[in-house]
Amino acid sequence: MAETVTFSDRARSMLGLMLLPGLGPVRAGRVLDAFGGSVDRALGASHAAWTAIPGIGNTIARRALEASRDLGPRIERECEQIARHGVSLVTIGEPGYPPLLAEIPSAPRLLYIRGSLDPDGADRYPVAMVGSRRSTQYGIEQAERFAGVLGRAGLTIVSGGARGIDSAAHRGALRSGGRTISVQGCGLSRCYPPENADLYERIAGEGLGAIVSELPMETEPKGEHFPARNRIISGLSLGVLVIEAGLKSGALITARLAAEEHGREVMIVPGRVDSPASAGSLDLLKRGGGALVTEPGDVVNMLEAPARFTHEGLHESRYSDPAPPEERASIDPVCREILKQLSDGESTLDSIVRRTGIGVDRVRVSLTMLELSGHIVRTGSRFRCTNT
Repeated sequence: MAETVTFSDRARSMLGLMLLPGLGPVRAGRVLDAFGGSVDRALGASHAAWTAIPGIGNTIARRALEASRDLGPRIERECEQIARHGVSLVTIGEPGYPPLLAEIPSAPRLLYIRGSLDPDGADRYPVAMVGSRRSTQYGIEQAERFAGVLGRAGLTIVSGGARGIDSAAHRGALRSGGRTISVQGCGLSRCYPPENADLYERIAGEGLGAIVSELPMETEPKGEHFPARNRIISGLSLGVLVIEAGLKSGALITARLAAEEHGREVMIVPGRVDSPASAGSLDLLKRGGGALVTEPGDVVNMLEAPARFTHEGLHESRYSDPAPPEERASIDPVCREILKQLSDGESTLDSIVRRTGIGVDRVRVSLTMLELSGHIVRTGSRFRCTNT
């Protein structure tokens, strides 16, 4: 059965590294970094070189290097599981790997995908929806409402497949005819929670989205896997919408990663002030940890700018350190032309488009970049240089 599995030599090589005992996705990533991204160099390195890697001690290095001498059977068993469950593999840097996810620190080097994941097409504009497993009826209603409207608007709903808000978000997307991605904290030969088997079958089997994991096929769902799973949920998405999170909800971890490490928008649906299910969401709002949203249209408005950057292939640059004005002008001709047009005074978007002949979408993206980097300011519908 292993012969029916088709994926790149790079994916197969990386799969072998991930299957070594004691490594897992995070340590395997550190090993790859230590050896310049080369699996062959890693497997041919000395015990001393392995123990110099953070998080790789004597025991892990010894077990991994011993197991690396007989990787073939491990890979074949994994390939049998991959084939049996209709799973595909993609490594970071290959076509089909989500570009938004590739931007984040510690991005998964290898993704297992069941179903259809189309990051350059149907899934280009994803939004994460997260919340408590112990949700109230209000939370379920809001999750299904937001997911339904956003799904109909063409956004892909990303969540973690857990009970409560996650499952409601997936259902809402499917009922609206939209697409959804479920990121798992276990291998894809497992079904967690078990009652979602039909939901996952519909997502993957009917081509309505994908079930995704970074973990080997037979990995059991364990609490230690879910915080790492949360970084993938955030990394896949333009923004994270929190619906009904308690004070200890894992959804708050996802929101923190989105805001502090991934540069994503964080949005919060307010809940009842006397409900423990909403205590974490409300605390996040009080601390300024996200924007208050009450309608799906609020989410669309919040994601408009990052979606434009994604459309232009500039999403990563939106969150990078701004260059000096003269350096910016030298690397971005459109920004340079806009600054030239604004050097004589204020102007509107329509006027800039008319005078430069540059497309409106490209001008809008460049105006946002210049505004974020402090080169221009906006007053109503008019723009001007900060030094005029």
